[in-house]
Amino acid sequence: MDIRGSRLERYPSFQGERGKMPENQIRVMYEELTPREFKKRLKQAPIAYLPLGTLEWHGEHLPLGADGLQSQGFFCELAREVGGVVLPMLFLGPDLKIRIEGKEYHGMDYYGFDWNLGMGRPEILTGSAYLMDKRLFRGLIETILGLLGRQGFRIVVGHGHGPSITEFKRLTPELEKKCGLKLFSARREDESDGFGIQTDHAAANETSLMMALRPELVHLENLSLDLEEKPKAVSGKDPRTHSSPEKGRQAISIQVERMSKILRGALEGGEQQIPQS
Repeated sequence: MDIRGSRLERYPSFQGERGKMPENQIRVMYEELTPREFKKRLKQAPIAYLPLGTLEWHGEHLPLGADGLQSQGFFCELAREVGGVVLPMLFLGPDLKIRIEGKEYHGMDYYGFDWNLGMGRPEILTGSAYLMDKRLFRGLIETILGLLGRQGFRIVVGHGHGPSITEFKRLTPELEKKCGLKLFSARREDESDGFGIQTDHAAANETSLMMALRPELVHLENLSLDLEEKPKAVSGKDPRTHSSPEKGRQAISIQVERMSKILRGALEGGEQQIPQS
């Protein structure tokens, strides 16, 4: 009796059109892969992509999970180009913590306001629930790297929330040595061209990326039509006048091409000959 044949007849979805699956639909997210699919992708390219997300205010127009959604979306496209597996997004990360007049403020609670410019006082921004002590963040990253190394990954790329990237890069030399992995981020030394990945806070770059990746989650109509009224706790070029899905798609395309060269070089053992900026 052909057990496999009878199973295919009973469960038609097993037959699938995987060989004909469009490139943009190939499954690359860790939690969606079967063990067989996971093993195949790991063998092809032992790269793990870690979205350094948050649950954080990103203006009135973007979702609270914008950091992770952008990095995850970018990583999915990069993984389909280079190979590898995209991890579930984190939602905790480091940032500024400051106490003023008995209240504790985190990140953009404080950075998003400028008293000198008459832009109000710090406030606890709606939905921001992500702050993690740097020591705990280091422990979390080290634990994740250890588990990934155990599964056979050789390279881990971390990107997302700005302060998380900064801490990830600061820890890189130590953790590379300790965990036996090569670590990368998608941050460049010079991000002034506006075509990097997550180079502002809820402004033109991040809004454009979200428009390209998840347009149904972008609500520019929530922002004032009065361009003299600066959006609250948004840092960078005004998303109302400087963002577009085309700019987001261009940034993704540029950075997928750049990071593909870096990661392929790393897999071949020549990562030090490939510039990261």
